[in-house]
Parts: sequence; C-alpha cells; structure tokens
Amino acid sequence: MKKNELNKYGTLLSLYLAQSIPMSFFSTVIPVIMRMENYSLESIGYIQLIKLPWILKLLWAPLVDFTSKTKAQYRRWILASEVFYAMVIVSIGSLNLATDFITIIILMVIAFTASATQDIATDAFAILVLKKEERSLGNSMQSAGSFIGTMLGSGVLLIIYHYWGWQMLLHSLGAFVLLALIPVTLYKVRKDKETRSTGKKVSPLDFAYFFKQKKIGGHVLLLFLFYSGIIGILTMVKPYFVDLGYDVKKIGLISGIFGTACGVAMTIPAGMFLRRRGIVRSVWYFPVLNLLVAVYFFGLTFTNHQLILIYIGVALLWGAYAMASVFVYTMSMQVVRKGREGTDFTIQIVITHLSSLVIAIMSGKIADAIGYRGLFGIEIALSVILLLLLPFIFNVSFYEREEE
Repeated sequence: MKKNELNKYGTLLSLYLAQSIPMSFFSTVIPVIMRMENYSLESIGYIQLIKLPWILKLLWAPLVDFTSKTKAQYRRWILASEVFYAMVIVSIGSLNLATDFITIIILMVIAFTASATQDIATDAFAILVLKKEERSLGNSMQSAGSFIGTMLGSGVLLIIYHYWGWQMLLHSLGAFVLLALIPVTLYKVRKDKETRSTGKKVSPLDFAYFFKQKKIGGHVLLLFLFYSGIIGILTMVKPYFVDLGYDVKKIGLISGIFGTACGVAMTIPAGMFLRRRGIVRSVWYFPVLNLLVAVYFFGLTFTNHQLILIYIGVALLWGAYAMASVFVYTMSMQVVRKGREGTDFTIQIVITHLSSLVIAIMSGKIADAIGYRGLFGIEIALSVILLLLLPFIFNVSFYEREEE
C-alpha cells in the first residue's frame, strides 16, 4: 500500500473519530451523568434532541456542495465546522448541569449542527480524494472511526469525568476535536484543474432531485431495508442481557467493549473483501450474514445462555453490523452525482438512519408484546424478505455506471 494511500486513510480516520467521540459521549454518557445527579427520566429523554441535526442535515447539504467546487473548499468547511464545534463544547464545560440544563441542551444542538456540517463536507472530501478502488478501505476508516469513537466516548471519557469532573471533561473533549484536525490540515490537496459543476446550480432543495434519477427506487428500498435484520437485535440486546440477569458492568464489558472491538476488527476485512470483489459481486454476502446473526439469536433463546454463547452472539452481531456499514458507505459513494457528492451521500445515510429509527422503535413494542424470541423471529423474516427482494431491487447497471 502506497504512502499517499495510507495518508488518506489516516486523515479520514481522524476526521470520523473527531465527530464520533463527542456524539457517543453526549448521547450515552451524559444520560448516565444526569441520572447520577438525580435528573428525571423525562429530562434525560430531551437529550435525544441533539440528534436532530444529523437527520435534518440533508436540508443544508446542497449549500455545502454549492459553495465547494474543489477539495480545498470542502476542507475549509471541515476546519471551520470543527473549530466552531470545539469552541461550543468547551463553552458547555463552563456551565452547570443543575442550573443551566436548557442552555446546555441548546448548545449541544448547535454543536451537533456544526458536527453534521463537518460530516457532509468530510463525506464529500472522502469521495473526491479516494480513487474508486480505494473507497472500500476508505469506508473501513469511516466505520472504524465510528466504532472506536463509541468505545472511547462511552468509556474513557466517563473515567475522566469520575476523576477530574465536568469542566475538565469538556475541555479535554474540545482539545481532542482540535487535535484530530491536524492530519487534514497537513494533508496536501492537489489543486483541481477544473470545476466539478455540471453547469446547473445546486439549489437548496437539490436533495429532492436525487430521487428523480432512473432506477433510484430500488436503491432507496435497498438502503431502507439493508439493516432491517439486525437493527432490532442491536436495539434490544442490552435489555435482553439485563433480563438474563447480567449487571451493568458486565453488559458494558460484553457489548460496549468486546462487541465494539469486534466491530472495529471487522472493518478492514470488509473493506479488503469489497476492494477485491466489488459492489455487485458482494451484495449477497452481507444480507446473508445478517440473516445468520438473526438465526443465531433466535436459537440462543432455546439455550441456557452460557456466557460463551453470549460472547459469540455479540461478536457476530457487531461484526455483521460493521461489515454491513462498510458495504452501505461504499455502495452509497458509487451513486453520487457529480458536483453533489455531499448532498447525495448525506441523503443515502439519512435514509438508513430513518429506517433504523423506525425499526428500533418498533423492536421495543414487539419485544414487549411477544418476547425476545418473537422479535428475533421477525428479524429473521425481515432478513429473508430482503434476500427475496434483492434480485428485483438491486439493478446491476445502476451500480456499474462509470463515474463522470
């Protein structure tokens, strides 16, 4: 592997880490801290508002594309967004959870708006700097950054809070975000010889035109269903372990550390596999793997839940999720329109987020109504439905089209 290629991967890993660690911290650790400070569950529920910018970001993604015709211009968006992001995080550290709760929530939403903007620009930057054959491993970095960020954001930062307190924690988080910008700041961007514009201005509602492409319907349905066989399991696996009698510390070790580590470990093999076989020849493997995970957990409900079986299930679950993520990211990069890289990639990932949200909400209701075994059985059915639909919704020519 060439030095320039390694430099690209390292730069992208640092950028995805910069956004994933604070995201993990604010969405998983802050609720723990609030509960320790005796906040009501209703107040803790408001924390989920910080995720709104990551759903709504498709609304301003066209603006980022419209103002960025070169890789250097996308990098300016990345740097400006992340510096602002770090400043807001540090400012939150000067506030008190007990007396400034509403202000903190508002600042978190502002911070995550900046982070979502950075994500739009980073995805577009990645599409432009990575050659077609490099995208699978480049997306391994995106997936790995997400999993490593989850591990550090929900583990290491909680330890910092325990020993050094709220202010030091937020200052450390802001400092990390700034340090993560060093690789992209030093990255040498070759000057683009020509504009990437297709001659048509990008409008604020340009995301809507993404859905007017020929044969796009099957692709959208594929994105919506791709995680359907495992998202319900991912959502309910921790409550499942609670009901099996495991304490919080044990669940954190099994799912939070071991499971996430398995996810990180499988990102590179997934990228190498995709690089060797390509999107079209790989599309069947990942839904089949998701089906096997659902079958395993369904079978697990008929056992005495030995610890080794739990660990195997968690390894399969997080490994399959990581590999599916690499595939989805790589496939999504394949179909972006020229000059609208940030917009189109954002749209596709938001589709997967929305479908995951729907399935996650329904999984709790299903598990309540018919138990975990029933939930896992439905996940098997969803996996089978995707496999049956795949020949009809996966149009080979749509993914084999040459980049302009």
